[in-house]
Amino acid sequence: MDKRSSWPLDPPKGNVKRYTQPVEVIDHPESQLQNLLFDEQTVRQKFVRKVYMILMAQLCVTLAFLSLFVFNDDVSGFVYDNPALFWLAFIILFITMLIMLCFDDARRKTPINFVFLGIFTLAESFMLGIIASQFAPDEIFIAVTITAILCLALSLYAVQTKVDYTVMGGILLVCVLALLIFGIVVIIFPGRVMIMVYSCLGALLFSIYLVYDTQLMMGGKHKYSLNPEEYVFAALNLYLDVINLFLYILSMMASSRH
Repeated sequence: MDKRSSWPLDPPKGNVKRYTQPVEVIDHPESQLQNLLFDEQTVRQKFVRKVYMILMAQLCVTLAFLSLFVFNDDVSGFVYDNPALFWLAFIILFITMLIMLCFDDARRKTPINFVFLGIFTLAESFMLGIIASQFAPDEIFIAVTITAILCLALSLYAVQTKVDYTVMGGILLVCVLALLIFGIVVIIFPGRVMIMVYSCLGALLFSIYLVYDTQLMMGGKHKYSLNPEEYVFAALNLYLDVINLFLYILSMMASSRH
């Protein structure tokens, strides 16, 4: 409808100019807010899908290395005869992780972020394959199955729960340091009970970390969230949570068989 000028009193005699130009319609602030929220949710959903696609690719590579080392005696025997390969992989792992943590371009700039993440995944998978070669295939299968079920349950819990775990970053860091000190004590005073307790605490800690990192990735109503540009960093966090959880479950199985 055309907006016309209105006079509070009777108009003066003579020609009166009428404003018949159409009025420009301006969106209500609430609709603008809804559009912004919708755009943010769309970006966050794309971010989550990208993170999980990267994570699935990493886990597939790791499972391939596990199968190679567990079922191929020649490969596991060669690596066992050359222990320097394990330490070489560890150095590569440490350097690539340090670079990704310290330099933003190494995490955000494509394709260099995928290059570093790929190198990190290969080194981690190689080390994990060496560790897994010391166990029987049925033990590896059980540990992988338990880890997969536990990760699925924890991820669903992280999405559904009203508890905000993103505020627990400082507490979790302190727990990691305490677990590290306890691990040194276990090395000095080894024992079946000590290893079992250490493994259970480690599995519990990284289960909480998995919930924490999942909520950081999901964003939403949580207090803290990751920048959508940090999809490589988010995938790296979740990957390390899954791998550490698998290792502690494997350690529990090793301590129970002795």
